[in-house]
Amino acid sequence: MSLLTHVLACLFGMGSWVAINGMWVELPLIVPGIPEGWYLPSYLTVLIQMANIGPLFITLMHRFRPGALDERPVIYFIVVLGIVATFLLVFFWRHEVVVAGSNHSVPLLVLSFLLSVVDCTSSVTFLPFMMRLHPQYLTTYFAGEGLSGLVPALVALIQGVGVVRCENATMSGNTSVYNSSISGSGELQAVYQPSRFSVEVFFVFLTVMMVVCLLAFIALNHHPAVARERKSDRYFNGDLEREKREQGLSLRVQTIEQKPMLGPSEAGIKEPRSSFGKGTYSTLEVAFIFVVLAWVNALTNAVLPSVQSYSCLPYGNKAYHLAATMAAVSNPVACFIAMFVPMRSLFFMGFLTLFGSGFGAYIMAMAALSPCPLLVHSVSGTAFIVLAWILFVLTLSYVKVIIGVILRDEGHSALVWCGAVVQLGSMLGAVSMFPLVSVYGLFQSGDACNTKCPS
Repeated sequence: MSLLTHVLACLFGMGSWVAINGMWVELPLIVPGIPEGWYLPSYLTVLIQMANIGPLFITLMHRFRPGALDERPVIYFIVVLGIVATFLLVFFWRHEVVVAGSNHSVPLLVLSFLLSVVDCTSSVTFLPFMMRLHPQYLTTYFAGEGLSGLVPALVALIQGVGVVRCENATMSGNTSVYNSSISGSGELQAVYQPSRFSVEVFFVFLTVMMVVCLLAFIALNHHPAVARERKSDRYFNGDLEREKREQGLSLRVQTIEQKPMLGPSEAGIKEPRSSFGKGTYSTLEVAFIFVVLAWVNALTNAVLPSVQSYSCLPYGNKAYHLAATMAAVSNPVACFIAMFVPMRSLFFMGFLTLFGSGFGAYIMAMAALSPCPLLVHSVSGTAFIVLAWILFVLTLSYVKVIIGVILRDEGHSALVWCGAVVQLGSMLGAVSMFPLVSVYGLFQSGDACNTKCPS
């Protein structure tokens, strides 16, 4: 394996969702400067689901015109579009337009929609492109995809986004404490610390990340080291691959002609178990794989992230930031584990899915009990919620990578359907949680400084 190709695959994967992930982590600094305020997350949720028109078009093309669409020009287009959109955000994110007599952040919303199209479409184009590289590089790509959430979060953490100082309301502004109790001098209030650099600088960082993704993609297509590796690998040698198919066909014909009274299985020819991919898995097993893939992505991309603040903030601001950061770290860690321990057993995959979903259920229960979840005033409660987030993301991210590796072996179209099901699961999760969180208000937010709950 080429270390350079691994690095390029990782950088390429980092560009898949870095723009939208960056938008989400920057929200605490964006919303005070726009007329939509904290309605912006709801708008972003809707825009992301509307952006699934991109994956839908790509999937339909592969379904009805197989082989007619080369994903490489599409990738060039969406990555360049992402670069332009993030660069324009630097100048126009605060620009307002009067619509129906009121001010709205039309440029911000339009550019956010374009970035959503870029990131959603990457699911059905980046993955199929990885068929052009050795199978081991797919796991590295998934690690980069995980870093697309971690890196913006770390930059936002350095920036100081969402860092709260608990300050006594009756004391001077220079006095601060870092717990969630009420002091004898008065009630504590949450004071957000000023950021170390502006929103514009953060959008410049996102632009640079998209440029890096484009350069990595160009190198994966044209760098001599990558080309030499592909040329020397029999897996990618078109002539040998074609010769192998022709020899296999000739052998099959000869075998059947030599043994005309025997069926294909009796003649030593392995019959495909289904029409999906190479026929390795039965129709029931393929359905199981895709149901698990949709379920896992619904939980990790939409359902649990929508209640993360409700599940963690009652335990304190430090618990919230620790859970968010460690969960983001767990994603690429799971990819590295899958690189060295690729367990492809469907039974083991089902077990891990149930195991991770159990931690997801605990997180959801704590969010539902907010602002007074279990063990809210204890160190063990804080440790449990952080550990639950780590194990939830770690196990289900491992499942996603293993499914990607399995489907990669089934061929190009299998990876296209993999990306489509990822988006479908994420969309169903978002559509399910949006009314519960934003319309009906079933979850109550905890106060990082003044949670009053019975001991």
